[in-house]
Amino acid sequence: MAQKEASVAELTKNFENSTAVLLTEYRGLTVAELKELRNSIRQDAEYAVVKNTLTKIAANAAGITALDDDLKGPSAIAFVHGDPVAVAKGLRAFAKAHPLLVIKGGYFDGAALSPEEVSKLADLESREVLLAKVAGMMKASMSKAAALFQAPLSKTVRTVEALREKQETAA
Repeated sequence: MAQKEASVAELTKNFENSTAVLLTEYRGLTVAELKELRNSIRQDAEYAVVKNTLTKIAANAAGITALDDDLKGPSAIAFVHGDPVAVAKGLRAFAKAHPLLVIKGGYFDGAALSPEEVSKLADLESREVLLAKVAGMMKASMSKAAALFQAPLSKTVRTVEALREKQETAA
């Protein structure tokens, strides 16, 4: 009983400390394949095989009830502490190579995710790529602003130069 309470407490802590939770079914995967999956997403998530009943109790204690219906069969959860997009991409890539892994859903930013929404999350670009694009857009905007501020100055210089040439030719 104490061991179950400790497991529930640890799972509850994992739910509370995660930026996202992705639920999978691993029926038929070997221990070596599960280890390979863990290693592929280790940088951004902790992947753990869980007991459904204890997981429901822990998720509900953390205020998450969206996973209750999906907690059937052999379940494993990716507790995301890094980039959720990278983890979703890693799970999807592993599922393509190993069709026995089934992504059942997840929980992100206060809302439940269907398997299709997890796939859409995996389609997003990584945080670094998005930040690079924003930086590129900001740089382009600054270049346009600089050109805009510089245009009246260069136009003024050209006008003054034209007036000077005109006066020289008139004199």
